[in-house]
Amino acid sequence: DVLDPERLIQCPLVKHHRIRARRFPYHLVKCKESNPEIAKKLATCPFNARHLVPQADLSDHIMKCNDKAFMEQDVVSRSSEPQQEQLNNGSTWKAPPCDEDWET
Repeated sequence: DVLDPERLIQCPLVKHHRIRARRFPYHLVKCKESNPEIAKKLATCPFNARHLVPQADLSDHIMKCNDKAFMEQDVVSRSSEPQQEQLNNGSTWKAPPCDEDWET
């Protein structure tokens, strides 16, 4: 199951590292620091920072990346919203009226 946080994922830097999915982002940071020579040869996917691929294969990965579809779907759904609705998605918080007069 792809959503299982306990499933094991193979590290793209050191192939014999198998990490639980929930710890994978933390492992990548540490493993990159521990293996800078290997990390230099890998590129990070613009759609998912957990995808590290050889630099030569990055363009091919970008074309086939499953997360690209999620990004495109989000862009399409946002562009189909009316412009005013997009503006309203920001913060709508306003300060409540104040009856206190600090000058008196």
